[in-house]
Amino acid sequence: MNRLKKGDEVVVITGKDKGKKGTVSRIVSAEKVLVDGINLVKKHTKANPMTGAQGGIVTKEMPIHVSNVALVNPETQKADRVGFRVENDVKIRYFKSTNKAVDA
Repeated sequence: MNRLKKGDEVVVITGKDKGKKGTVSRIVSAEKVLVDGINLVKKHTKANPMTGAQGGIVTKEMPIHVSNVALVNPETQKADRVGFRVENDVKIRYFKSTNKAVDA
């Protein structure tokens, strides 16, 4: 079980977008996530007449390492660390500061 899931609200804790909040849109790999509106880059694309794709400079989101984002606690609206514990034979995520379940 990963500390982050699709749809989680996260805040960037380091890097060029430090302090910005966004929602996890996709888990790219075990170490990288795609967050809406975070880590935007300008990408130069070549036109492809076969697919009808136009060339030019496109702004797109790039993956960010999971160590650079933290889950937002809805009670405090601050970044919080996540832990795991087993309740009723089910592994759940919980916030370390408030000791409450993430998905509750």
